[in-house]
Formats: sequence, structure tokens, C-alpha cells
Amino acid sequence: MANVVVVGSQWGDEGKGKIVDWLSEQADIVVRFQGGHNAGHTLVIDGKTYKLSLLPSGVVRSGKLSVIGNGVVLDPRALLEEIERLRGQGVVVTPENLRIAENATLILPLHQELDVMRERASGKGAIGTTGRGIGPAYEDKVGRRAIRLMDLADLQMLNGKIERLLSHHNALRRGLGMDQIEPRALYDQLAAVAPRVLPYMDSVWRLLDQKRREGRRILFEGAQGALLDIDHGTYPYVTSSNTVAAQAATGSGMGPASIGYVLGICKAYTTRVGGGPFPTEQNNDIGRLMGERGREFGTVTGRPRRCGWFDAVLVRQTVRTSGINGLALTKLDILDGIEEIKVCVGYRLDGRELDYLPAGEHAQARVEPIYETIEGWDAPTAGARSWAALPAPAIKYVRRVEELVGCPVALLSTSPEREDTILVTNPFVN
Repeated sequence: MANVVVVGSQWGDEGKGKIVDWLSEQADIVVRFQGGHNAGHTLVIDGKTYKLSLLPSGVVRSGKLSVIGNGVVLDPRALLEEIERLRGQGVVVTPENLRIAENATLILPLHQELDVMRERASGKGAIGTTGRGIGPAYEDKVGRRAIRLMDLADLQMLNGKIERLLSHHNALRRGLGMDQIEPRALYDQLAAVAPRVLPYMDSVWRLLDQKRREGRRILFEGAQGALLDIDHGTYPYVTSSNTVAAQAATGSGMGPASIGYVLGICKAYTTRVGGGPFPTEQNNDIGRLMGERGREFGTVTGRPRRCGWFDAVLVRQTVRTSGINGLALTKLDILDGIEEIKVCVGYRLDGRELDYLPAGEHAQARVEPIYETIEGWDAPTAGARSWAALPAPAIKYVRRVEELVGCPVALLSTSPEREDTILVTNPFVN
């Protein structure tokens, strides 16, 4: 039995929520290991829609333990709001089914204010953050001045930590023309939220090690996508954490040997939110058709997603940087009825052909896609639950994707409903 990591293999929004929910039925524990409430997962279960931003997808399934690892930056207010929203949908979240790493960094209101102010000041250079304070919180973590969840358990020591934090932030705020923050005001905010979040606190690395030794199945749930990785993504148009599969180990406190299978999620086409390079983007009727059919609007922000053809170069790259063993290909049905489908198989840059995306920002903006055209299909794929139910050209498309990215398709999703999934390889028993 293998512990499984699920990561996005494009720029996020690949449909990880459905796949994680589908896999969570076989898992005992579901772990979030990076990011914060800037990531959105939409689950459709028995016709009921759940929108999650911070909580692991397993929280909507009874009998599953959900864990927020140390690699996540945690906004206590957003956490409590999400718990209350789920309670209104009949999902009960208690310390019995949710644990949070004691060493998780907290997102504070000052982080969100700084995030928004910086984006406004950047003008045309804005990178399109969600304004949730994710980046500034990670900065404080690396700068060794962050307030962590465990700090709320020792209020006597909290004042000194607040002073250290504000010596940095108030200097920034003065430079940006913002009001300074009084230490007492921040202390009161934290003291008020402490009793509501501390019951969920745990030593997560010990908990997960114990569960692993007991033979429990663990599912690691990534947020965003590998192309938004702070090191391996389209920098600087990236998120502030590592989103590749290796972060599952670092962001949970488990060793890399505990990971048995990496499942990469990718759409049958490509989308991205916000600024940054997008070689196969289609600012035309095809792009609009994909957006309308695929309901391409951000779960967290509501922003429309940019749409384009499948980029095999990028997915092949993330297969390698994340060590992906198998792909879950989603939204194949969005391509139904398109007469000719294009797939990017390489790039041209300054007269040269490339089989990878260069790391430089200006080079990424200038690459031109080299396309291969594949026959489309008229018969619908929506709702198909077996290979036999797919039209032959759709199967040919899937097989060509496998060849181009150098990785087999383990699951194929043909609608948001969890039952509309074709299983080729079960990651847990591979």
C-alpha cells in the first residue's frame, strides 16, 4: 500500500478537489502540506457542492482525519469561518477529525493589508496575488519573526514576539504611508482567537509517523499547481511556497521515503489565473468556448481564468520536477465537438527550438508554441465511466498526451461528479 501525493501539474485549478475526494474514500488521513486559503477546491458529492479553501478535502467525509501541516500558512479567522460555513452544510468539524500542526505560521490582518498595498503600488508590475496575505506570511516565516500557532498557547511570551514582528512591519507601513499597528491591538486579536483554534493543535509530525507505523493510508493534498512553485514555476508569477510533490514531506514532517506514489492532475487543456506567461493561451473564440464550457472562474477569487490548448512541454516538465508516477486527466468533455484540437509539443525562441520552458522571465514571455493538430470528436465524452464509452478519437488524444508527457494516465475524469471517473491504475495499490 502506498501513501499518495496529489499535485497540480499545470497552474492550478486542474480539478484536484474531485480527485482528492475520489481517493479519500480509500484513505484514512488527508493532509494539506503547503499554501493557505488562497487555494480553492470544489467538491460535488451527491449533488451537493462544497467549496474549500484551507481545510483538506477529506473533512467532508465521515471517518477521515484531516491534517493541516506545518508547511501551510494559517489564517485563524478564515479557518473558523470555513468551519462555520461547513457546519451550515451539515459537516461537523471538531478536534476529532481535524488536527493542525503546532508549528504552522499564522496569517495576520497585517499580512493581508501589506499584500493588497504592495499589489496596488506595483501597477503594471503586479503579479496577481489573491490578496490573502500568503506571501507576507511566508516572508515572516523565513525571516524568523513569524507568530506560530503554538505561540497562542503561551500568551505571557506573546508580547515579545509581537514586538519583534512589528519592528519590521511598522517600518514597512511607515514607508508605504500606512498607519502603524499598536502591539496591544494585535495581542488582543490573537488572545481572542486562541481558545477557538488551540483545541485543534497537535504535533503533526509525530501523529503522522504513528499513523504510518499503524499502516494507515495517507493522502497528501497539494494546493495550486507545480508551475506556481516558488523555485520551479514561472517566477515571479508564482505563489510563495513550494508546490511540487517533494513539499509533501517537508510540509508535513514526514520523510520522503513515506511517499509511495505521486499523482499529477492536469486538464485536457490549459488554464491560468492572473498574470504571467502562457504560451498556448487563446484570446479568441476557442478560449472563450473553453472558459464557458469549463466554468473557468476561480473558486477563491471568482476571477475568470485564461484558457488555451494543452501544453505537453509544461506538463512533461512538471512530471519530472515532481516525480509524477501517473496523471489524472480532467475535463476531457470540454473538448467535445471541437473539430481540430491542438497540442503544444515544443517552443521556438530566437530561432531555436526548445523542448522545455526556460527559467528566465523575459524568455518565457517570448517563447512561441509549436503545435501538433489532432482530430477532434463529435460523440460526447461527458459522463463516460469506461474506455468503451469514449469515442475513438478521444482515446487517441489521451494516448498521444501520454506519449508527449512521458507519463501514463492513471485516472480520467469526464465530469465534476465523482462517479464519472475511469480508473486505469489505483495509486494506493500500485
